Amino acid sequence: MAQTKKQKKMAELDPTKIYGVDEAIVAVKAHATAKFDETIEIALNLGVDPRHADQMVRGVVTLPAGTGKEVRVAVFAKGDKADEARAAGADVVGAEDLMETIQSGTIDFDRVIATPDMMGVVGRLGKVLGPKGLMPNPKLGTVTMNVAEAVKAAKGGQVEFRVEKAGIIHSGIGKASFTEADLRRNFDAFVDAIVKARPSGAKGKYVKKAAISSSMGPGLKLDVAEVASV
Repeated sequence: MAQTKKQKKMAELDPTKIYGVDEAIVAVKAHATAKFDETIEIALNLGVDPRHADQMVRGVVTLPAGTGKEVRVAVFAKGDKADEARAAGADVVGAEDLMETIQSGTIDFDRVIATPDMMGVVGRLGKVLGPKGLMPNPKLGTVTMNVAEAVKAAKGGQVEFRVEKAGIIHSGIGKASFTEADLRRNFDAFVDAIVKARPSGAKGKYVKKAAISSSMGPGLKLDVAEVASV
């Protein structure tokens, strides 16, 4: 059976090769040939066991070139703070009414921000928002009185990261339409944040494996020594 053009192009990539970061970005961009603007994704295998509290890796990072994705933001706030959130560009703003909407099964947002006084209401949504990684958290800057700044950060390229059970952390770092330079800037910012978030309980090699891919493309293995030195 004859290969399609896409299959032939994919076959040009060597899944066993260890790529330098810049070389990998060029290759991934060149092979992102879907009819939509594919997300460029990074995956890091870390030397941690997140089942232990002192080995959890979690935080936020602002990608300097943005994410290329429209982020819908919901804010739990009342009065002046609700007005501030709307003025800053929040997509959904409410209090008990927003809680009821979410409880009914409507979740049409990517980030949730809350003022501290609203956490009693938000806390009732733990079983709904928690599994989706949407629960506001003061450590991530999503429980704050400065809702305007938080909304602008969420819409301006800020991404959250959290290590999964197997010690893997992954995130989008832009779109295939981004320039190679912008993808590299975002890559460096993301990796730098992960390295700085190294937990006290992590022993031995921290970044064990690294790969980069596009939404529909194969993962390319990266030179871990180069990644860890970013």
